[in-house]
Amino acid sequence: MSTQAATGSPASRPDPAIDLEAYLAAAPANPAGLPTAYEHGGRLTAEGSTVDPILVEIVQGTLASVEMEVETAIARTSRSPMIRDAHDFRAGIHDRQLRKLTGRSYSALVHPVVRDFPIATMREGDVFFHNDVYESEGGIGHLPDLCVTVPVFHDGEVVAFVQAFGHHDDIGGAVPGSMPSNARTVFEEGLSVPPIRLWDAGTPNRAALRIMTRNSRMPDSLAADLDAECSACLMGARRLGELFARYGRESVETAFDAILDATTETYRREILDRIPDGSYVWEDYAEHDGVDEPMLHAQRITLTKTSTGGPGPGDGGPRLIIDFTGTGAQAKGPINHCGDYVGGNFLKKWLAPVLRNLADTPERMAELDVNEGVVPLIEMRFPEKGTLLTPVYPAPTNARTFVILRLLGVLAGVVAKAVDGRMPADQETIRYTGVYGKDRDGNDYLMREVLGGGSGGRYYADGEDTIHVVPDSRNLPTEFTESRFPFRVERLGLAVDSGGAGRHRGGLGYEKHLRMLADAHFMSIADRSILACWGVKGGKAGRPFEVTVDLGGPDERVVDALADAEPVRAGQVIRIRTTGGGGWGDPLERPYDEVERDLRWGKVSFEGARRDYGVVASGTRDEPLVDAAASDALRAERRAARGEEPFFDRGPGYARLSGGATSADVDWR
Repeated sequence: MSTQAATGSPASRPDPAIDLEAYLAAAPANPAGLPTAYEHGGRLTAEGSTVDPILVEIVQGTLASVEMEVETAIARTSRSPMIRDAHDFRAGIHDRQLRKLTGRSYSALVHPVVRDFPIATMREGDVFFHNDVYESEGGIGHLPDLCVTVPVFHDGEVVAFVQAFGHHDDIGGAVPGSMPSNARTVFEEGLSVPPIRLWDAGTPNRAALRIMTRNSRMPDSLAADLDAECSACLMGARRLGELFARYGRESVETAFDAILDATTETYRREILDRIPDGSYVWEDYAEHDGVDEPMLHAQRITLTKTSTGGPGPGDGGPRLIIDFTGTGAQAKGPINHCGDYVGGNFLKKWLAPVLRNLADTPERMAELDVNEGVVPLIEMRFPEKGTLLTPVYPAPTNARTFVILRLLGVLAGVVAKAVDGRMPADQETIRYTGVYGKDRDGNDYLMREVLGGGSGGRYYADGEDTIHVVPDSRNLPTEFTESRFPFRVERLGLAVDSGGAGRHRGGLGYEKHLRMLADAHFMSIADRSILACWGVKGGKAGRPFEVTVDLGGPDERVVDALADAEPVRAGQVIRIRTTGGGGWGDPLERPYDEVERDLRWGKVSFEGARRDYGVVASGTRDEPLVDAAASDALRAERRAARGEEPFFDRGPGYARLSGGATSADVDWR
């Protein structure tokens, strides 16, 4: 693992040139894991098959409707706060070639199910289940993500699949919530279930269900959630069966191919063509793994864009090669992610939404789905086994969000180098916090929440406040938590000054205060407590994550971001501040009226306006007054004093882990 960083001097930077021809000729990464036994990924109909475009619209609308209906049914009938209230779950629809047809969100994969259960052996009413990370073909990242898959039948044959997976409250393991921060093996993280037939032709496997609920600290919630997910997917399978019955298999499958072909063509024409041919390198880091002392756990991408070799007529169209060589060694603690399966199929669809930022307008970006149509445009190359992205069983993985969230930023950063910064700055929008103990009646409880954070500033706008990378996910309602758990929510608002300064400011994170009414334990699975969300093209890093226990009291202390059982006494306040997004562009170029607006809205303090933006202001929050002359003089003084700056700003925490360096070699253009 590389932890070395440059001093930031342009003269000392290595030559970043790469022999593109030699690189493209290199052998692709060797495939990892068991191959999917069933032939997959190909077309359903012959190349050039035609279909009524109106039917394509009908089919596409039906798929979106069924997907949403499945998710609505799960939300209404599940029981756990994580599924019902926080909405940390997803549904997906796949064809019989295992290709994801819907694009509103990411999903798991069908590949491990058909690997272990040939399609010819499936029957109507079957429901398949798995959560085993190492036998999921890369579709499941950690054990609390439970996945159910239902085949869709037409004329007695499997024609599609409906799938749902979500993060559940507890699946066993060393700590409540099944995410031990210092786990050294997957065995400490809970119950691993390889693909099984959970319902056999409509009959639930009661023995398997009892084994799973017996291993959970929250058995009733787990049983109810699984029942909700199975029933919702069975309902979705019936809805899709009606689509095939109405229009016929050939027409519907031709429409499936047309939907994916359209995605491929759109990304080829509107997105990939915006990236100049060549190779670009960048890396970012997770800061700790729960076992070793904080250090730079590197995740590196070498992005190669070539105008040939991808899908298309003749020599083909453009394609991207994403090479993870240089990624750090497998961690002792649970921040590893099994990405090197099925050619990185899951990671291709996970990372592709970042590329939508290259669309002509934000409105066009919002229109672009990510389905299996992006897969032929991307080749992934993985390092040998034993890295953060290629861990060896039984390495722990429960905090793999540190890696897969960071990869979104690494791809955004490496593309930013190619397109002169026309990509968003960084964000970190998932972390797990919570409390557990005994409630007023002496019963065990577990409250866990996935609080979002600010997104990165963009070349055309500020970042968004308190977003979540999972669509439709949300913080837990105060009315619900206060009525169910022994604490009060004394504050829930924006963390002032948390967004990175820039011509376009980073979005703000949360500030939440919990006053405990009974002794309890606090838990946290979070990154970016030392390393901040980076800014780009002159933008500054946002403020990192921080948890303070006994705020304002005699035992006030900052809690480590990876904590399983931090004691909190009744009456003490826990303050949680989540990350702010990185800034975009020079903060000294931010117009005074926008800084004044931030002061009025309470997003930036008067001290922050002066410190971060060179803006001198007085008055009150309701009526701030900017002194333009004094601000002009202060900004001129700061411009004159500063030297050359790197393209990326990582914030002051980077020096702590890099041996004093303020930037890495790859941070300079």
